[in-house]
Amino acid sequence: MISTNDIRRSFLEFFAGNDHEAVSSAPLVPHNDPTLMFVNAGMVPFKNVFTGLETRSYQRAASAQKCVRAGGKHNDLDNVGYTARHHTFFEMLGNFSFGDYFKEQAIHHAWTLLTREWQLPADRLTVTVYHTDDEAHDLWRKMAGLPEERIVRIATSDNFWSMGDTGPCGPCSEIFFDHGDHISGGPPGSPDEDGDRFVEIWNLVFMQFDQRADGKRVELPRPSIDTGMGLERIAAVLQGVHDNYNTDTFRTLIDSSVNLIGVAAEGAQRASHRVIADHLRSTSFLLADGVLPSNEGRGYVLRRIMRRAMRHAHLL
Repeated sequence: MISTNDIRRSFLEFFAGNDHEAVSSAPLVPHNDPTLMFVNAGMVPFKNVFTGLETRSYQRAASAQKCVRAGGKHNDLDNVGYTARHHTFFEMLGNFSFGDYFKEQAIHHAWTLLTREWQLPADRLTVTVYHTDDEAHDLWRKMAGLPEERIVRIATSDNFWSMGDTGPCGPCSEIFFDHGDHISGGPPGSPDEDGDRFVEIWNLVFMQFDQRADGKRVELPRPSIDTGMGLERIAAVLQGVHDNYNTDTFRTLIDSSVNLIGVAAEGAQRASHRVIADHLRSTSFLLADGVLPSNEGRGYVLRRIMRRAMRHAHLL
């Protein structure tokens, strides 16, 4: 079985071999960005590069970015422990192009890594495209050989990304893995899409427009690429499990809490063990990045995470 650490390493090595700069994860506390509580996506450290306020010595990058979603707009705290895929702390794998390559090469890289390097069965992959993005649709047909029924056009904002009310934006293409018909749920775009059978593993964002304050949307002079893939999700797929909490990283933590407390991770107790495992990760990384418990701001979010873990420990 491939380990989570090996997956992270192979992702970065793949893109380094394709002329990307392997960039270390930024701290969880955003640098000079008061609009964010925590770094919550892989593109956050590159935000000023995408908007043209900053330049780097490279035009292609890849990273495994530490992220926390437990406060503000993206808040998964109350779901953690009760679903297969919600976490307060996670790592986002991403590759980025700052005005260098665009849709064709982004799709080529994604398909090559998934089906050749990681050898995922092509017939278990489905993609979505924004409903007017004929270019992405045709590239998936041409480069991946996907049949029409596995390229789903989506008209909602799920497939159109924007940095804010104004600024860079563009259509995106999401890649889904089919865990099999023994699990309930339907493909993206269907009435049963909220089931657990089809899981989004990678999102390719094609930044090609500039949204103006007057409502106009114009083409960017240098279109860019921003992609994001949850390490914990792809680890579940590559390790042959349906649940992120059954991957090697979480099993080690859950087994430790079971041995320490003496209560099996079954029935009603399962969620509590998962909460403890997840919150140990986010607490450890937030403390390591200088966040301390307090009554306000980031420290208050950390305090809530710690208190929730302690409450579930008492339940056990």
